[in-house]
Amino acid sequence: MAAELTSIKLNPESHIILDQPLLRLPNDLARRNFKSVQRSVEREKEYVIPALKEAANASLSNTQTPDQTLAALDAMLSRMQGLKRKMQSLQEEEKRIQNQSRKRIQHLEALHKIPSLADVKYDQWSRVRLDRLLVDHMLRSGYSESAKQLAQERDIEDLVDLGVFTQCQRIVECLRQGETKEALQWCGENKAALKKSQHNLEFELRLQQYIELVRSRDQTKKIEAIAHAKRYLVTNQDTQNKEIMRAAGMLVITPDTRAEPYKTLFSTDRWKFLSDLFIKTHHELLSLPSQPLLHIALSAGLSALKTPLCHSAYTSSSSNSASTATSVCPICSTELNDLARKMPYAHHSKSYVEGDSIVLPNGRVYSKSRLLDISKQVGSVEDGKVKDPTTGEVFPESDMKKVYIL
Repeated sequence: MAAELTSIKLNPESHIILDQPLLRLPNDLARRNFKSVQRSVEREKEYVIPALKEAANASLSNTQTPDQTLAALDAMLSRMQGLKRKMQSLQEEEKRIQNQSRKRIQHLEALHKIPSLADVKYDQWSRVRLDRLLVDHMLRSGYSESAKQLAQERDIEDLVDLGVFTQCQRIVECLRQGETKEALQWCGENKAALKKSQHNLEFELRLQQYIELVRSRDQTKKIEAIAHAKRYLVTNQDTQNKEIMRAAGMLVITPDTRAEPYKTLFSTDRWKFLSDLFIKTHHELLSLPSQPLLHIALSAGLSALKTPLCHSAYTSSSSNSASTATSVCPICSTELNDLARKMPYAHHSKSYVEGDSIVLPNGRVYSKSRLLDISKQVGSVEDGKVKDPTTGEVFPESDMKKVYIL
């Protein structure tokens, strides 16, 4: 009885390991929002305070007319009103992030109030989690509208990152279509954070702009390319010296060359490289897993269930007509067998093998009492013989051998 209670006891800490991005992303978004507020205030402060002092001094010294003083004050008021509107927008964004964080904390808190895996509340919580994983998978796969509809239908919009992935997918699509404007704008908004990134995304985007200018046979475009390189590429000479030298060589190389590395640089496949690089940089910056959470959860589940016999010659599945088993092993099923083939075996510290285990001549292990009961229920097996419920083979009872667990 104690063993049974232990097996159904819920351990919340092990469940929420997969849910770390659930709280980490709102925290990162709140930090970025605060940095935006800070930058805006500092920028306006650097303009308004000197302008106010200058206007006051000019007024006292009578070096400008009252109309000029009023115009200067109007300009300052206009700037401050613009700052106020921006602050209101950023405040609304902060409230949205805080509300999202509250909903996510409540979702994880509910798990700590569930006593066991057998509780109906755990089934409800698991269903919400599965919906979250499905939405995450669809967003990463580019099915933004379907993900949005599922999130709305299940009322989990605050538990998924629709806005973040939608923006990411929009920029990825622009890059695949040969446009860098959106990606460079994103780099500008995250310039400070990108300095710590191991991926030099902005340099690669600027290099692609240079390549497109060089690709043209127009001499004017090549002059523009040289000016572009001086402005954006040479500034990275300390870290990207090799790439800059190759870029310089492209000025005298034709786009149809077969010589490397120029063939690769001129190739249109670089747009896919840039889109993949943007995804890696974007996910790294926001502490998002590189793989869909659904894949991670599925991999863990497959590994936990996998045994060496799952990949034997006799697989039990819904499509196996020789199988008479009432329950189907997910790993043995034809749907998941290949997917689980490269997964590691889980470490099981306890054995749940029944005490009267026997092995048949084909190498399959069963409980003796259960095997005899199944053979009797089938009805078509002669006395003194047993039928393998998985493969359908029939063996004499004398061929059964006792199994001893070490």
